[in-house]
Amino acid sequence: MSAVVAAMVTAIVGVVGTLLSPLVTHLVSRRQRLIDAEIEDRRRHIEERRALYVAMNRASRHFHTLLKDALHRLRDGVYTDQERAEVEQARLDYRDRYAEAQLVVPQAVLAASRDLNTVLAGIDAMTKRIDRGVPRDGESAEQALLLLKEAEPRLTTLLQIMRHEHGIPPTDETAPAPGRGCRRGPDGPTVVAPPAGRW
Repeated sequence: MSAVVAAMVTAIVGVVGTLLSPLVTHLVSRRQRLIDAEIEDRRRHIEERRALYVAMNRASRHFHTLLKDALHRLRDGVYTDQERAEVEQARLDYRDRYAEAQLVVPQAVLAASRDLNTVLAGIDAMTKRIDRGVPRDGESAEQALLLLKEAEPRLTTLLQIMRHEHGIPPTDETAPAPGRGCRRGPDGPTVVAPPAGRW
């Protein structure tokens, strides 16, 4: 009797195992596909953000450099239409990268980019007024060049925060100037606000 029961239990377990095996395989496979898709989404998100950071860094530094060159040439009286067009193209590219960043970057990066944008946009407007011969009181190419120096530590701060977001440790080159940069808070990196500027 017990041998018959044992044989029946063995047969039932075998049948159930045979029936459940494809289902278990399907569930495990489905779960693995979901995990793989999540990993791929995370990887793609990191790559997209990295590409945006690279574009932001390149565009802001290029715009800064062309503004500086424009002010030197304005001061020396040799600013040409071609250079005006190059500065405008750099401004448009920078504006587009800044607008993209506003939609997707973390608050710390957004705050640092806004801080930089305040200086660059202000100097761009001043440069245009000087170029058109309608500067405000005290505005000159020399004065604008001095004020443009405020952008340099802000460029460094933005770069440092973007590197931090990607888990890249800061280097001497990306270390912030005293009183500027980011510090680690309970909710991640926090921008240390620079002294109030003129803009």
